Amino acid sequence: MTPQAAAIRRLAWVALFAAAFALVEASVVIYLRSLYYPEGFSFPLRQLPPAHLGIELAREAATIVMLAAVGVLSGTGRWERFGGFLVAFGVWDMLFYGWLWLLLGWPVSLFDWDILFLLPLPWIGPVLAPAAIAALMTLFGVMAVLRISGGRTFHPPLLSWLCAIGGTAVIIVSFMMDTGAGLQGAMPSPYRYDLLGAGLLLYAAAFVAACRGSKRKPALEGRL
Repeated sequence: MTPQAAAIRRLAWVALFAAAFALVEASVVIYLRSLYYPEGFSFPLRQLPPAHLGIELAREAATIVMLAAVGVLSGTGRWERFGGFLVAFGVWDMLFYGWLWLLLGWPVSLFDWDILFLLPLPWIGPVLAPAAIAALMTLFGVMAVLRISGGRTFHPPLLSWLCAIGGTAVIIVSFMMDTGAGLQGAMPSPYRYDLLGAGLLLYAAAFVAACRGSKRKPALEGRL
């Protein structure tokens, strides 16, 4: 089996785990909505009791740990592992909404709003935003792993780091800027799609810069 074939097989297992984990996550959300939104999920958000909020925060932190652990186990070098994490997270996030749509008929459209994350403050936005980010993560994760397994180095330069950090900051701001809707039970303001677009472009620039800086590893010569 070639290194790339082995990498594809590992990524297939990562994707299978992510798909199953997405069903688990969707099931938890269905139970939560039946408790707090029996008439159907919608904004304004309802406040969770402190005890339940603590459990939910711990569950979300554990989710990230599990996805990161799968990424670490999926490869050997740090960037191959990071690529595996991107695939795990991206597939999990996309199929989470896929399972909700299949089981609940929600979201009706990609423009339906959702509460996305709770740490350190509530993240809110239309489903389109996390879906687009997840699709990009999956694509970049697969491409990075295949480049590395194909014998090319993958060393993001300073420009990649700056673009990735900038993109992350811009997107997080787009999710957390409406504190009234996230914390005070108000209706959300219009989402800043311009910030989402800027963040995605910065992510793409970071990945392109990392690929342009990569070179083919020198072949090892055999010795008699």
